[in-house]
Amino acid sequence: MRFDAITLFPEMFDAVLDYGITRRALDRGLYRFKAWNPRDFTDDPHRRVDDRPYGGGPGMLMLAEPLDRTLNAIQQDLASENVVPWVVHFSPRGRPLTHQRVLDAALHENRALVLLCGRYEGIDERLLQRRVDEEISLGDFVLSGGELPALALMDAIIRQLPGALNDAESATQDSFTNGLLDCPHYTRPEVWQGVGVPAVLKSGNHAAIAKWRHEESMRLTAALRPDLLDRFQHKPD
Repeated sequence: MRFDAITLFPEMFDAVLDYGITRRALDRGLYRFKAWNPRDFTDDPHRRVDDRPYGGGPGMLMLAEPLDRTLNAIQQDLASENVVPWVVHFSPRGRPLTHQRVLDAALHENRALVLLCGRYEGIDERLLQRRVDEEISLGDFVLSGGELPALALMDAIIRQLPGALNDAESATQDSFTNGLLDCPHYTRPEVWQGVGVPAVLKSGNHAAIAKWRHEESMRLTAALRPDLLDRFQHKPD
């Protein structure tokens, strides 16, 4: 899989490229990454990529032309590969990112995800209307730019790629995989600050352990995310 990020701050993506599971997946050749700075695609001697919005108001907007040129360069770079660019813009008006949407993205092996990371007050609407395929939101809050959502999306997708995790079973037991939150987990020591590990987890009875984990998953979901539990109970068989 290939990721292309359009960003004014390429160094931010070192968080994915240099650490942990996503670094190992890169070393294993499970995905490729390339950063594109729109400042490299402007004729302005100061490499300016923003200007004041029409109609007034605070802040600046990213110019359409440098971003359009960047997207054209990415398309040209992909021309020799059997992949289709899919341009994602991170915005509060986008549809919320969910586990199912992550899985859907991970299944597209012949797709290059182009991560358009806006800054300032936003991007000229004409560029968004013309070149963006999908808008994604991490939630009902505002960030300073699209880099953090892009990093989150990359991390979530990469861990779903076959071979990314040392134990493939880990991904199948994550929260949201079956529509519920994950159950509590315990490790050594057996007693910590006076609190012991639930006896069933030490019983060796796999059927009883599975039952306990499911019940705890239901309990936590009901307490912390009742909206998920309602959808789980009403989903079609």
